[in-house]
Parts: sequence; structure tokens; C-alpha cells
Amino acid sequence: MGVSGADSFFRVMTMFRFKTVSIFLFSTLMLICCFSHPVTAGDTEYPMLEIPEIKDGIYAHLEKLTRSIGERSVYYPENILKAQHYIESIYRDVGLSVRSEPYPYGKGTVANVIAEISFGKTPGKRFLLGAHYDSVQGTVGADDNASAVAVQLETARQLSKLGQKKDLNLTVKFVSFALEEPPVYGTRYMGSRVYAKQAKKEKERLDGMICLEMVGFTCNTPGCQDYPFPLMYFGYPEKGNFIGVVGNIGSRAFTRSITTAFQKNTDLPVVKLTVPFNGWILPSVRLSDHASFWDQGYRAVMITDSAFFRNPHYHLSSDTMETLDLRFMAELVESLIIFFVSQGSG
Repeated sequence: MGVSGADSFFRVMTMFRFKTVSIFLFSTLMLICCFSHPVTAGDTEYPMLEIPEIKDGIYAHLEKLTRSIGERSVYYPENILKAQHYIESIYRDVGLSVRSEPYPYGKGTVANVIAEISFGKTPGKRFLLGAHYDSVQGTVGADDNASAVAVQLETARQLSKLGQKKDLNLTVKFVSFALEEPPVYGTRYMGSRVYAKQAKKEKERLDGMICLEMVGFTCNTPGCQDYPFPLMYFGYPEKGNFIGVVGNIGSRAFTRSITTAFQKNTDLPVVKLTVPFNGWILPSVRLSDHASFWDQGYRAVMITDSAFFRNPHYHLSSDTMETLDLRFMAELVESLIIFFVSQGSG
């Protein structure tokens, strides 16, 4: 998750504590924002996946990205290239068509990795599942953002396997973005900005973009889960054992459809938040690749463990794979598959 510095962020957030802004935030969010607490629901049949198998796959991806390759910041371009090649190889292994789209950065190039799977002769819906594969300087970035890449890759694997057994009618594009972290965050060199700008130019049709951002950390002590002001006053869960779905006003229906599908997985609680003004009223919800798509007018959501509001290892050298919850990530893969099946059936 990109940010120009924790101190800068908290200075910005402190501004919101002034009385007049606080009143504005409370009234606006109370009237416009939609949020829900963890819910379990649904008798609808959905695919039951082999969670132990998915956990093994996630472990292998995390080990490769964080231990074998290591830090994937712009200061280690050779490691970014290694990560790119690894991601490409996994997509090919699971039977997806894959290509890279390079673009210049500094004295060299980086590349977004794009894979696609289609079901049916004329797929009715098109979705994009994205995650950035770089890390910030000084860390191997296990939660931020190897966890998201691991979930992305295993979702591709499971969806490919499922397509051989189930009659579906949709296209899912997997885009692994090259750069998102500082010093690139907020600039035109973000992989998602490069992609979203070109997609808008080419009038690419997307029924929704799903951004995976830090999806592997859990905490179960009451009070361990924090929230950006003023959400801590809205009765959200005190434990960090849920996955969050964050959308803007233009993505309300999309956010609702994802949340409804996720609720069918009773082993992974889900909380949703819809924010007005493309998230500018709550800056912390813009700190990833979904915002690039919001800004181009696409429907998009961020799926997250809430980053530094839960994970004390954010942007530190201690952000290692040993701190992550593999079962939590595997359940997220299942929830994503449930969503795609719900959209591609019938």
C-alpha cells in the first residue's frame, strides 16, 4: 500500500480532528456511506475448494517472493524483474494466456503482467483482479503486497480448474501491477495508473475492478483493530479477523454484489464501506491501485485486511511471511471464486 510517509499521512488525518471538519465528516458519512458488519448468509450452492491445497500454493508464492527474491523496491530493479518472471510463469502453468506490458521508469523499464481467462463463446461480464507486486524500500513486503499477489495467483489457478467443471460465462483479467509503493506512489509511474489511463483511452469495458491490497494479516485481541477517523465511532469490529471491501459511490452495486457473494463463505467475515467523493473525504481509503480506476470512471473496490490499521509491521523489515495467516488468505481465494461463479452462472 502506497503512502508518501506515515508521518505525512497522520498529519493529514490529524487535520480531520478539527471541530468543523469533524462535523462535516460525521454528517456526510452518516448520510451517504453504507457499511455493514460481519454477516454469514446463504443457502445457495457454491464451489467448495480444497483449502489445504490453496494454503500450500499461497505458502509457495510467499516463499518465492519474500525469501527467494526478497525486497522488490525500485532500488532493486533486478528483483522486480524476477518477480515479474515468476508471476508470468505461474499464469502460464495454470493455463492462462499471459503477456507483459512494459513502460519506462528511471533508466530502465518495468512491466505490468496481464493474464486472462474467458468462459463461454461470448462472455457476458468482464472483471479485472489486480495487485501490485513491488515492495517498499527496506522490507520484503510479505503482507504488503506479496499476500495479495499470492491470493491473485491462487485465484487464477482455482478459477482455471473450476472452468473445466462448471459452465461459466465471464472473463476475468488478472493484472499484476509493477509499481505502487513510494517513491512512485501518487505519480504517473504507478502500474495501475498506466493501465487505467490506457484502458480508458481504448474504451475497455470492465464490469468491475477488484484491487487486492494487503490481505494476509489478522489479529484476534479485542482492540487490535483500528480505523481511520471517524469510523472508530461507528461500531465496527474490535478484532481484526475480517476482510474489508471498500468502494466509492459509483461502485455501490458492485460493492454490494461482492459483499453478498463473500457472505456465503461463513469462514471469512466481511465488512464493507462505501465512501463518497472517490474517497478524498477519507484519504486512507485511496492508498492503493483501485483509486487509479475510480479516477478514470471505472467501478472498483479495494479488498484489504485494513493495512496499518491492523498490521503493526506495515512498511517495516518485520513484514515477513511468518506473521501472516495462510488460512485467512485461502478463505479469501474461496470468497473470490464464489463471487466470480455468482457472476458467471446463468
